[in-house]
Amino acid sequence: MQSPEPVVTTTGGAVRGRRHLGTTVFYDIPYATPPTGPARFQAPRPHTPWPEVRDATEPGPTAPQAKRDAFGLLNMSPFFGPGWIKGEDYLTVTVRAPEDAGPNLPVLVFVHGGGFTGGSTRAPLYDGRTFARDGVVLVTVNYRLGIPGFLHLPGAPDNRGLLDVMAALRWVRQNIGAFGGDPGNVTLCGQSAGAIIVGAVLAAAPATGLFRRAIVQSGSMEGAFTPEQAARTTHAAARALGIRPRLDAFAAVSDEQFVGIMPELAGLDLTTATHFDPLSGITPFSVVADRRPAHALSAGHGIDLLVGGNAEEGNLYLAPLGLMTASTPADVNATAARTHHAPAGLVAAYRARHPQATDGELRSAILGDALFGNGTRRLADAHAHAHAATSGARTYAYEFAWRSNALHGQLGAAHTMELPFVFHTTDLPQLHGPHALLGTGSPPADLARRMHAAWTSFARSGDPGWDPYDTERRATMRIAQDWTLTHDPRAAERQAWHH
Repeated sequence: MQSPEPVVTTTGGAVRGRRHLGTTVFYDIPYATPPTGPARFQAPRPHTPWPEVRDATEPGPTAPQAKRDAFGLLNMSPFFGPGWIKGEDYLTVTVRAPEDAGPNLPVLVFVHGGGFTGGSTRAPLYDGRTFARDGVVLVTVNYRLGIPGFLHLPGAPDNRGLLDVMAALRWVRQNIGAFGGDPGNVTLCGQSAGAIIVGAVLAAAPATGLFRRAIVQSGSMEGAFTPEQAARTTHAAARALGIRPRLDAFAAVSDEQFVGIMPELAGLDLTTATHFDPLSGITPFSVVADRRPAHALSAGHGIDLLVGGNAEEGNLYLAPLGLMTASTPADVNATAARTHHAPAGLVAAYRARHPQATDGELRSAILGDALFGNGTRRLADAHAHAHAATSGARTYAYEFAWRSNALHGQLGAAHTMELPFVFHTTDLPQLHGPHALLGTGSPPADLARRMHAAWTSFARSGDPGWDPYDTERRATMRIAQDWTLTHDPRAAERQAWHH
């Protein structure tokens, strides 16, 4: 006889999940009240309790966003998910746990990427079956995106999407024990935009005590916008909507209109007299802060950190558009000029480091480091330095270098490539094919198992299985078909950016 569907009582009320392949899954559990009308521009508030058992057996609505199945020639639907599934109650979490969960299991809270404008817990990549199978409770988080989530508006709190994530962490602290998780052993993990959010939470004192460890995958502690930069997006959005750049005017506009003007905000020049655009124009939204999180990182948190990125991050933004082959020396110089105060010296340093590189490969290397690599290295150094003589918290670094043969071999170890290996979802059919993330053929059979095991081990004990990082040796695990512990593998690039 089949066991009944599991019911768990939370601070908001009881929720009914379902059993699936040896796990239990609870979709669409609210952690905050629906962000509607003017409340879209306010800090999240606790959800009103529900009197009956709430059905949590099917995925629910997502944050307002445009549907993004592809980027150029590349199928990105596994990363972005179904787009906007309309419904007011979308500030929710999905919880996946072992079917017979004992008490005090490690917890991994995952914050999705998507340029602060897309993505959701419904993306196929973030299926948590393997984490639950291996004794980790996985929590994935929906948060406000785009204009409601990150538009800088006087009179409204900044970074409302980030505040949502912190509200979800508070929900986890209060409720995860009912699902078998240990509220004292929570790891906050994010990728891309989600990693930038995690970095900002790391630098935010109010987050102290909400989690024990952090994983930053392809983020940047340099990725925050200054208020001056963010105001440019605000004024551009107001022009596109035909309104004044004021809170009351934006509060009166529908989510459909916000989503509709997103194409008009693409490619904004956010470089100011004092700051380059840290995200090189790939998105008009980011965390807004007076100080970049890398410079605000406190030594007081005592949080273990696993941080890294992919060897060819920039390929994602060039290969699907045919720009790996179409790029010219002028494009390389222009990319450097958008990101560095001495672009000629930067290009020369990269040409010396990669003497056989094509213009496309050189452009990708500079772009990838501008977006992610430089900020990742700064975070690793800042965390290792801050904690070396204080809390004893450890820093671990990695670089994911397995190359996909997608797009005629040009995609390589691009941005997002590590995700199917972390989640051990490399068997998803939509990840395979000449225009899919993993390309044709099969990745090394053991790579996903081993990488997923490292993340699981870090969530459980704070040790992924290799030597910690310090500011002298800079031990970094290079993850490919073979795993190699290297020391300071990006010394030349770090020196070029700091010059």
